[in-house]
Amino acid sequence: MAVGNLHSVCNDYIIKYQIDSLKCFSNLNYFFMIESNVTGKTHVQPIWLTGLRVILGLILAYKGISFISDTALLETLIQRSGVGVFTQNAKIFSFIVSYLSLLCGLFIASGLWTRIFSIIQIPILIIAVFMVNIKGLGEIGFEMVLSIITLILLILFAVKGSGTHSADEFFRTYHKAGSEDGQTERFFKS
Repeated sequence: MAVGNLHSVCNDYIIKYQIDSLKCFSNLNYFFMIESNVTGKTHVQPIWLTGLRVILGLILAYKGISFISDTALLETLIQRSGVGVFTQNAKIFSFIVSYLSLLCGLFIASGLWTRIFSIIQIPILIIAVFMVNIKGLGEIGFEMVLSIITLILLILFAVKGSGTHSADEFFRTYHKAGSEDGQTERFFKS
């Protein structure tokens, strides 16, 4: 009987240990994944992806501000590409690229229409990587690496979207926050 009792105590301890371990892992899982069931469907996206989205948006906004403050630099970069259409209209393209970078960066950082603005920025970065930065690889190595990383992140967010911590998700769930009893509590818990 003592062996059976010991076996029962060991099983209870193992079960308690497993439950405590699962609680610990669920807390870790909360850091890496967020679940939001406000809209009726569960979104699971890592929190670090939201941080990457914000950093990407801030990089684009910074580049937009730097291009706006020094349009001559952007014009020479566009003219250096050697493509006739771009070279002839360098002033127009520098204006468009600088303000689109600023606008898209702010929208991507806030998570509003992230897919649309990422798709708008992808052709600009493709041109920046393959037509501008490759010709001056020895001069501006950091700009080339930054452009490639930004292009990869833009493609990622064009496919993945803005995630749960974004203006898109807020506006998508805002109308449901007060329409039914209990919806407001679920909205503010996530």
